[in-house]
Amino acid sequence: MIYLDNAATTKTGQVAQQAMVACMEECWGNPSSLHTPGQRAAEVLERAREEIASAIGASAQEIYFTSGGSEADNQAIRSAAALGRRQGKTHLVSTAIEHHAVLHTLAALEKEGFTVTLVPVDESGIVKVADVEAALREDTALVSVMFANNEIGTLQPVEEIGRLCRERKIPFHTDAVQAVGHVPVDVEQQNIDLLSLSGHKFHGPRGVGALYVRRGLPLFPLIEGGAQERGKRAGTENTPAIVGMAAALKEACAHREENAARERKLRDQLIAGLEQIPHSALNGDRERRLPGNVNFCFEGIEGESLLLLLDDKGIAASSGSACTSGSLDPSHVLLAIGRPHEVAHGSLRLTLGEETTEEEITKTIQAVEEVVAYLRAMSPVWRQLQKGERAYVIQ
Repeated sequence: MIYLDNAATTKTGQVAQQAMVACMEECWGNPSSLHTPGQRAAEVLERAREEIASAIGASAQEIYFTSGGSEADNQAIRSAAALGRRQGKTHLVSTAIEHHAVLHTLAALEKEGFTVTLVPVDESGIVKVADVEAALREDTALVSVMFANNEIGTLQPVEEIGRLCRERKIPFHTDAVQAVGHVPVDVEQQNIDLLSLSGHKFHGPRGVGALYVRRGLPLFPLIEGGAQERGKRAGTENTPAIVGMAAALKEACAHREENAARERKLRDQLIAGLEQIPHSALNGDRERRLPGNVNFCFEGIEGESLLLLLDDKGIAASSGSACTSGSLDPSHVLLAIGRPHEVAHGSLRLTLGEETTEEEITKTIQAVEEVVAYLRAMSPVWRQLQKGERAYVIQ
């Protein structure tokens, strides 16, 4: 199987697996316990906290462990909203292409009396700093802009947006789930106040993540019941998973530049090959995107059929976010960059990893060409397009 769905999840790496097994065998105590096994677990937990903090330019005291990126997004946004409400600020700013963990949290807060402004992006999937600035108000309590988009891979100007928020004294949150371990992330340099990350996006285990909270910024718990995570996240920490996440992130950062260069070369090869398919289009900016992300639309076909036939050919891909893969609705990200519904339905996301080879890219290009041709041959919409009864959207 050629696995090209690394944006959905990466395979748990050997480094993470070994760290987890060692932790389960040697540090199996409850880190909140005062006895020796508990304190041994507490020590490795804090060591992991330090390693994760170091990877993003933070201090260990600013890292809180969560069950993943979605929980971290929820806690960051709700904490900033709660702080804002105390200060009489009930306006929240984000973008139209955020992950649903952000968008659904904002929608829930709207029902609780907050107002939300979703800033649009341009056709390349990048938000303009000037548009974010124009959306700010006196009562703005938070700006949340993702670091890298999970569907089309575009990299946002987080440093500039962070600087703008810092000048206005508005907390700035970024969902960096797709970015951490793959591109340089430095919370100090990039003016970030809150940052979400998830272990399974860089060869760590699933079900574990972290939230960075700049020192001095209040954090309100989502889960009550215990004093873990300095009273901000109740529940016994999943020490083996946290240790595995830290080991995976340390490994990813150590090889980040070489991995990125290699993936970028294969990514561009894949883009060049898929562009040869008539009436196809790359989604997202060609340069300002994650090293391993390729997202295309193919006119005249349905994305679900494309995925199933590619799977039959031994290629694992997706049509967008794994969190919404069961939905029949077109991607909100593709609609936001101007793709019409009928074209957005024919999307394909291919996300590369460290193990992807040039031979796999060549095979994938050929397989996509074959499947697209096969589906178009059966499509009444494609026949109408060819006969001139309908106009092509993608030229």
